[in-house]
Amino acid sequence: MALCSAKYRCEVVSIEAAVQLIAASYLRHGYYWYVTGSIPVGKSPEKVDQKLIAKYGIDLTEWQRTRRRKQGLANAHYLRHDRWFILLLTDGHHAVRQPSAKGGEGEHLKDCRRFPIRVGSYSISYRRSGVAPADNKPIKWHAHVRLSAGRYAEMKAYFDSIAVHRSPENLASEFAKIEFARYAPIRRQLLNVLRRVNQRRQQQSYQTLPYSVLNLRRVPVKIYAENQADSGPIPGSD
Repeated sequence: MALCSAKYRCEVVSIEAAVQLIAASYLRHGYYWYVTGSIPVGKSPEKVDQKLIAKYGIDLTEWQRTRRRKQGLANAHYLRHDRWFILLLTDGHHAVRQPSAKGGEGEHLKDCRRFPIRVGSYSISYRRSGVAPADNKPIKWHAHVRLSAGRYAEMKAYFDSIAVHRSPENLASEFAKIEFARYAPIRRQLLNVLRRVNQRRQQQSYQTLPYSVLNLRRVPVKIYAENQADSGPIPGSD
């Protein structure tokens, strides 16, 4: 796995690593605007990395990012897994938003507070907290990671089809095969699936399954390959 530049790390080892970096770091630091893309087969992902990082001045130190923010300028981050990539941007003026010298338009950015980021089977958005703040304090926001509507529908349909046709042990084994990261919204989705399975089994007087079959604890994943461990500051902070 190659480095994206001499200092800047951008290539992550898995889809789950990309989700974790976006949800736990980038969104928390205000990188709400984004554009995603796919590198065509035949093009070198490493060369595309270098081109985009150089074009948009992404390889900056934390001090440089802080200075830009105080000047009202935006900061950008870039990450890639395999041939999928994403550019993320904070509010403010930035080359990503500017038309090119050849007359083309700037990147067509979306706001993840309105349009969730699709990463593999995951959907990532930034949402207001459902709890009203006390003493006129600012409303809190948080990253919201759930399974995409299509993947969730597939999961529900599959377990609905086997709910009363498998033994408890077999069903427990099927739930154990679910490898999606256990973020809170995903935990709720999994619990809904399990409740539906148990509801159908109760209707047939079959043994139900305990919540423990879901393994609801989220385990943080490694972000970068070992050969990137000491290649510079971890992106995601201002």
